[in-house]
Amino acid sequence: MGCLLSTPDVAGGARRRPKNIGEIVVFVPGLRIPRPLDFAEPLGDGLSKSLVERLSALRTRIEVMAGQEAPMTTKPRRTATQHGGSTLTDLQQALEDYLPVLLGLVENGIRLKHNLRFCWINQEDDEEETTMSDSWYEVLSVLHLMAVLLLSQANLLLLPNKSTAGYQNTSLEDCKRASIDIFLKAAGYLDFAVQKVLPQLPLELRNDLPLDLTEGVLKSLCLQALGQGVEIQLGMAIDSIKATLAVKRRLACEMVKYWHQAHEYIKDLPLANGWGEKHKLFIQWKHIEAKAIAYYLHGLILEEGNTSANMAAAALQAAEEYLKESKKACEGFHMALPSSRNPPLWGASKYLAEKIPKDIPSKTINWDSQKHELIMQIAPALPDFALSLKPDEYQLPSMDPSWKA
Repeated sequence: MGCLLSTPDVAGGARRRPKNIGEIVVFVPGLRIPRPLDFAEPLGDGLSKSLVERLSALRTRIEVMAGQEAPMTTKPRRTATQHGGSTLTDLQQALEDYLPVLLGLVENGIRLKHNLRFCWINQEDDEEETTMSDSWYEVLSVLHLMAVLLLSQANLLLLPNKSTAGYQNTSLEDCKRASIDIFLKAAGYLDFAVQKVLPQLPLELRNDLPLDLTEGVLKSLCLQALGQGVEIQLGMAIDSIKATLAVKRRLACEMVKYWHQAHEYIKDLPLANGWGEKHKLFIQWKHIEAKAIAYYLHGLILEEGNTSANMAAAALQAAEEYLKESKKACEGFHMALPSSRNPPLWGASKYLAEKIPKDIPSKTINWDSQKHELIMQIAPALPDFALSLKPDEYQLPSMDPSWKA
């Protein structure tokens, strides 16, 4: 069976804690970084020298690049490499190169599966690092890092003055469309990790996984990716003269459901350590913000229909209350360490900030501020729409042919 070793978080450890991560559109947890691993001693007698050297070289490349990339994950400027790409895209490629060779350890049966002690530095767990002697733990860690890198890429793509490799001269609309594809791909990695990889680990190891890799966090990150994809769709619909109010409301209501589910998976987890606390605050903020815009659009449709004016007013009043809560939640998220800030408002957030303060006061009852609970109680229920965005389908690559040589 696999074995576990966790190291307490100590001052001066390898885990890096940035104080400020700049502008944030997409929340990106700190990168989990693999610690050095000697493949030769545990595998030397069972594998060819060339295969051991290849495993070692591929993983060492990831160790070095992830260590360099970790402090830069949210920064808008990427470091160009000699190949013309960025360290972000090169690290993603390094992980994709490593995975088929790693799968040889998984598929080689009990003989090699538990021979190695894989150690990764955590970000959202109190334990600084976690070591397990099970190759499926390594596969899970690789897929998680691949997904987080995609979320980082989407964040950089949606920031102003972006310089993400391959997108420097791309229009904002094309960047938005590209980001949706990236979100769906990231969700696909995370969904596969939950559905196919976690069940491969023995129950005792699953119970000892760091919070970064628990089922709740992985599912919440997956739903976050889908929720942010819908948010981009909504922003594009708002900017389109062809999109009807009903289409915009549907997208907003879907967004509420994605963020609600993401919040349900993460709300009871003990994420109180740096990135973990900030992760929770981000989900809370986006959930409240989604409710504000959904109630606003729902209220506008109720106004247009044959519904009573009181129901429309109640929906709009709820939107105004959620907007106030959203602003407080946004401030709380950005103040939590590592501190961050909003880029200039755009898309659904800009629409929300401009429309509600302008339109709602003339359409609603001037409730006393202490009537908040009553406002929420009388607000009509939002329509329940089926969720349209699904994670991309993902399958592990085939085992590298070098294992059959």
